[in-house]
Amino acid sequence: MRAPLCLLLLLAHAVDMLALYRRKKQAGTSLGGNCTGCVICSEENGCSTCQQRLFLFIRREGIRQYGKCVHDCPLGFFGIRGQEANRCKKCGATCESCFSQDFCIRCKRRFHLYKGKCLPTCPPGTLTHQSTRECQEECEPSPWGSWSPCIHNGKTCGSGWGLETRVREAGPAKQEETASCRVLSESRKCPIKRLCPGERNPRQKNRKDRRQRKDRKLERRPHQRGSQ
Repeated sequence: MRAPLCLLLLLAHAVDMLALYRRKKQAGTSLGGNCTGCVICSEENGCSTCQQRLFLFIRREGIRQYGKCVHDCPLGFFGIRGQEANRCKKCGATCESCFSQDFCIRCKRRFHLYKGKCLPTCPPGTLTHQSTRECQEECEPSPWGSWSPCIHNGKTCGSGWGLETRVREAGPAKQEETASCRVLSESRKCPIKRLCPGERNPRQKNRKDRRQRKDRKLERRPHQRGSQ
């Protein structure tokens, strides 16, 4: 009697082990690889414990949830490392991407990023950056710089009039801010007072021409009196 009973017990244990093996195999395939990197995994809920350095990401579908072990948390989540487990935690409701629960990197539509927070509007004293929707400090213009040398046709020498320019930067209102501000400039006409090498001053040339014409007139007067 004992021998048939032992055989029945061994057969029942083998059947149980075979069923357990099939459930584990089915869990590894039906979840689309959700058991990769898992220490503990089930068919119903996927991973519940991950290997070291991996994050446990819980994906919810209705009332059910599935666990998956990932190297990096997906968009809209951030990773928290703990003594017992590393988990992916969801960002705030207005935050599209975040570094932590209290520091957003990018906001959802209709919200503006200001110092890690997502706000409906930018606070006073700031302007909205159109492409990134970040709130940047308003720019304050610095004092004007010195006038540049007078230039005409790319040269600082010659005769006549040229242009001189000065600039000033519109920097952020606070030194710790890194807002991109415009560079302001203005120009004005200026006389070029330095001759280029080998160039004659037109005023001196005109004076010499007038002197020569005057000398010619003086030479003609005695000749006209003698003919009379």
